[in-house]
Amino acid sequence: MVRLTILVDDRAGPGLKPEHGLALWIETADRRVLFDTGQGGALLENAIKLGADLAQADDIIISHGHYDHSGGLAAVLSLARRAKVSLHPSAMEPKYSVHQQTARFIGMPEESWNALRRLPGERVNWVRGPLEIAPGVWLTGPIPKSHSFEDIGGAFYLDSAGTAPDTMEDDLAMWIQTPQGPVVITGCAHAGLVNTLGHIRRLSGVDRVRAVIGGFHLSGVGGRRLDRTAGALRDLVSDILVPGHCTGEEATEYFIGLLGEKVHPGRAGQVHRLD
Repeated sequence: MVRLTILVDDRAGPGLKPEHGLALWIETADRRVLFDTGQGGALLENAIKLGADLAQADDIIISHGHYDHSGGLAAVLSLARRAKVSLHPSAMEPKYSVHQQTARFIGMPEESWNALRRLPGERVNWVRGPLEIAPGVWLTGPIPKSHSFEDIGGAFYLDSAGTAPDTMEDDLAMWIQTPQGPVVITGCAHAGLVNTLGHIRRLSGVDRVRAVIGGFHLSGVGGRRLDRTAGALRDLVSDILVPGHCTGEEATEYFIGLLGEKVHPGRAGQVHRLD
């Protein structure tokens, strides 16, 4: 049994707060996982309205160190007293977006950074490679960037001067094994969605995945990349595709046109049961 509730997304259902960010509440037969925490402004309120008891989280996953995925971490840790946090070490590094010599800090907020540093060592998983955090629940670790048509999706740097490119080694995804194939969860897929799925296929030993849910970071990309990405999804995804957060409206509409009823545009409040 896998039950996934979108707690935070750029779009939201009635009575819920939208926010540029992502947070997913995932329940399996014996595990409760919070995947990302949004910016922090919408998470707790939406979770209460959607019946997600964050205090019961067994695991908190930070897909990468950007503010819109890690901003709610301190608030969640104040509730989830036994949860273990899993992330790549470089998610803690300073991160900047630099455009026309103007730098904007987009890394993990100081409050989240400090809350994570205060945790005892046994409550932190530094994910440097594939890791099974619970039976059938896996994290990819760093994802090889095999396809040249995919890039990380922005002018990202580790310094405000824009001299140290951020290769986004901290970008990771999660997958949950089900009898019908893996259910894949992405934060932003900065390593590339096709790269991500290819890596999971190699690690899991399957040809197709059952579902892909999360942010795909395809806003503003060219038609060639969209076409190749959509073609790969048509071949690799058997049941459901849920593009949300940073995917972009153009890419989402493109996927709907090619894949039809498989595509369910994500929004806060949406629940997917994959039994």
